[in-house]
Amino acid sequence: MADAPHYLGHRQRLKERFSAAGGDGMQDYELLELLLTYAIPRRDVKPIAKDLLAQFKTLSGVLDAPLPRLKEVSGIGEGVAVLIRLSAVLNLREKQNDAKATTTFENKLDLLDYLYTRMGGLKHEEFCVLFMDAKNKLVGEKTLFRGTINSAAIYPREIVREAFDAGATGLVLVHNHPSGDPTPSDDDDRTTHQISHVAELLGLQVVDHIIIGDDRHYSYRDKGKLR
Repeated sequence: MADAPHYLGHRQRLKERFSAAGGDGMQDYELLELLLTYAIPRRDVKPIAKDLLAQFKTLSGVLDAPLPRLKEVSGIGEGVAVLIRLSAVLNLREKQNDAKATTTFENKLDLLDYLYTRMGGLKHEEFCVLFMDAKNKLVGEKTLFRGTINSAAIYPREIVREAFDAGATGLVLVHNHPSGDPTPSDDDDRTTHQISHVAELLGLQVVDHIIIGDDRHYSYRDKGKLR
């Protein structure tokens, strides 16, 4: 009788370690290994996990990678790529639901934690609006634009309409800078001014405009650039 492949015992040990401590003490590549075992049943997946980390630098980089980029890595087919992206989407959805249940603008650390998870790893610009009620509690959000953002690409009246549909009284504008530097551009300033002006005319308040960079952010309110 042929010996069992060496990786089968290794897989079982990974599962036992995860079950015992919920992943504490495991390396990033080991967590990826464990995930890959559920999509690649008859292969040593440690080299694939390490290749993913070498290609995308960090665990979050792997999870946030687009499907086509994931499939460029040897051993990653459509099903495996979908599983990796699904893991990231489930994590984000959980944070979205938690944020809606618990986040207020006054609890800004929770808000920023959510925004870093939501936008910190993106390689393209996104512009979204968080809708707040009269108690500054998060009641919804809407991604309005993806791509290179300038003041001409953002339509203040569309934002106001979405706010009324959500029953919001306040707005938090959010977008990211893939460069990692959250310093606002002239277009960012124009966009903030235009949306604030239209919102104020219709009885809404732009509570803040937050720009997300690499582990840092820029807040128009904190800088005194919003009333």
